[in-house]
Amino acid sequence: MIPETIDRDSKLPFYQQLYEILRGKVQRGEWQPGDLIPTETELIDSFQVSRNTIRQVLDMLVNEGLIYRQRGRGSFVAHPTLEQSMMRIISFTEDMRQRGFTPGTKVLSAELSPAAEDIAEKLNLPPGEQLACLRRLRLADGEPMSIEESYLVHSYCPGVLQHDYAQQPLREILEKDYGIRITSAKQVIQALLAPGELANLLEINPLNALLFIERVSYSPGKTPVEFLRIYYRADRYSLFNELHE
Repeated sequence: MIPETIDRDSKLPFYQQLYEILRGKVQRGEWQPGDLIPTETELIDSFQVSRNTIRQVLDMLVNEGLIYRQRGRGSFVAHPTLEQSMMRIISFTEDMRQRGFTPGTKVLSAELSPAAEDIAEKLNLPPGEQLACLRRLRLADGEPMSIEESYLVHSYCPGVLQHDYAQQPLREILEKDYGIRITSAKQVIQALLAPGELANLLEINPLNALLFIERVSYSPGKTPVEFLRIYYRADRYSLFNELHE
């Protein structure tokens, strides 16, 4: 049984005792996913420990993925980490609906742009070829989850940016209006630290960890049609794959 107060006669340091107390509240469901936990000042008053001890414990809980911080709002109990399969291609909208979340999208930018040399190479295009560039913030139940940057070969889907992608899934528009069906992809996965702008959009602290994916998506004829960059919050996602002998 985990005590609810600090035992000042115990040999365990205060931070370890407090960590066990707060961790227990999450694991027992006393604090539910999405709940705002007490402020640092409230925790100091409740447990009579220093602010440094409180911050050390909260950092431990953040690192374990049990809570997350939002600047200006406080600390919240984290939802269980979402596993992202590397076995199949699935849209964000479909994925969130299958998990029981309400998907949301905020369009950050939509513009035509000449293909940079590195992207042109991945799409088998000459540098400077016109691309339709769509940048979106993806949300689940209103919580920022990822940022997607799509670069589409505009000659394959002229006028594609005229749609409202806050309401309509890109994959659906490509298939319905242009007959473009994505059937395969190649991707590279990296870990990186969130720069300031991405951290602000994802409502995480600067230099928090991100899972970063670069993906080239292909139509049935193995024609590359989209280059995609995805920045996932590492506190909300894990990636998995099945290996066989």
